[in-house]
Amino acid sequence: MNKLIIFFCCLFFSTNDKPQNPVSPPITKNMVSKVDSTTVESFNGNNIYNATVLESFFKKLKDNESDNNQKINIVHIGDSHIQGDLMTNEIRKNLQRKFGNAGRGLVFPYQLAKTNGSYNERFRCNRVWETYRNIYPIRNYPVGLSGIGLWRDSGGFVLELNIKDPVYKFNSIKIITPKNEDMFDLSTASQTKFIETAEPKIIKHKIKKGEAISVIADKYNVSITEIKRANSLKSNNIRAGRILRIPTNETQSRNIKTSEYVSLNMESDSYSHYYNSEKALDKIYLIPNKKASKFELNGIVLEKDAPGLIYSGIGVNGAKYSDYNKYPLFFEQLKALHPDMLVFSLGTNESYEKLESGNYIKQLREFISNIKAQNINVPIIVMTPPPSLLRKRPNTFIQDYTKQIIEIAQTDGFAVWDLYDEFGGMEGIRNLKSAKLIGPDWVHYSKKGYEKQGNLFSEAFLKAYDNFKLKK
Repeated sequence: MNKLIIFFCCLFFSTNDKPQNPVSPPITKNMVSKVDSTTVESFNGNNIYNATVLESFFKKLKDNESDNNQKINIVHIGDSHIQGDLMTNEIRKNLQRKFGNAGRGLVFPYQLAKTNGSYNERFRCNRVWETYRNIYPIRNYPVGLSGIGLWRDSGGFVLELNIKDPVYKFNSIKIITPKNEDMFDLSTASQTKFIETAEPKIIKHKIKKGEAISVIADKYNVSITEIKRANSLKSNNIRAGRILRIPTNETQSRNIKTSEYVSLNMESDSYSHYYNSEKALDKIYLIPNKKASKFELNGIVLEKDAPGLIYSGIGVNGAKYSDYNKYPLFFEQLKALHPDMLVFSLGTNESYEKLESGNYIKQLREFISNIKAQNINVPIIVMTPPPSLLRKRPNTFIQDYTKQIIEIAQTDGFAVWDLYDEFGGMEGIRNLKSAKLIGPDWVHYSKKGYEKQGNLFSEAFLKAYDNFKLKK
């Protein structure tokens, strides 16, 4: 069974001291609160607090380094910080360089949901899809693993998936649907077919000077109404030199060129319908299963025919813990990813609703409870929200969430990576602006800023892993 780590991170879309770490000393804000653009770029001293809870996962990584024969899956779930796949892509590249590239992981056709997504892959379709997100009031829609539901009540579609980054060519593709229903077929190519049809023969007549439409109708033994209909005429007025289409009672044969997508032989397990290819693919088509009457898509998983690490990203612009908690299908479908470790990092959207820190922790704990109810009992990292402004004022809610997360970490048994502290907290946010790491809304980050976050987390994670190996 594939192994999986899940990373959760959430952001609003337009939308202090730590306890002593028994493994590594905590990082304090004065290390980064006064940074300028140069020192932000060079700062790399960070740690994961309470990292002892990760030892069972670190052991799996270590075992795989010495006997590299399995896939280890990582999934990072959140909001607009994650949906764009900038931070997560940086982490993905860093960790796969260390542990091997076993594939791209979970992807989703955000373009069909009319929103932004990763640049690693592109989707396009000849039909429009219905869509709904978990941030909206709860509805009986297929909102599951990706936090966004896509569905159609009729077929006739060809959904094309193109891989833009060649390092993520894939040998295996898995389709995740509600209740694992068999709704889609897959195809790698289409074949051309010619269909012979009979159609009315059309005569073309060039109007002569002084020629009336009634004269032309009599000449070809058709009615004036038929001529007007065939040429979209609103009156009997015609002008010399124009070409008229004259319908006749005769027929003529015509060959129509069509493309037919050849279905691949798919298999299924308890969680997905899938196809394995000996050849690495960079393009594939999802087409309707002819036996299905509806089509609902929750996600697509891409893997390589190689051991190593898979890093998936799930993001919904504007999402909160409470939004994920609304949809049981999300937690049911997490089992399809066979988690080994979970990492959460939500809070910015909660802060924009001015959610008190006690209620924030309540939603976090409910989120963990919903996951454990699916018998997913694995180590957890909670990533604190990054610094932001709340309507151009200091966002003290983020500060309160960060303090509460750290205070309950040992009691609740999870590790913490303090992104809020690493980026200077409230004291450092102006310097993030001057370093061009945070965007003009003081909430979202620049590409450079997200990549910095990804690099800092990668360094902290690998440092904790190295500390584990030294201890052992």
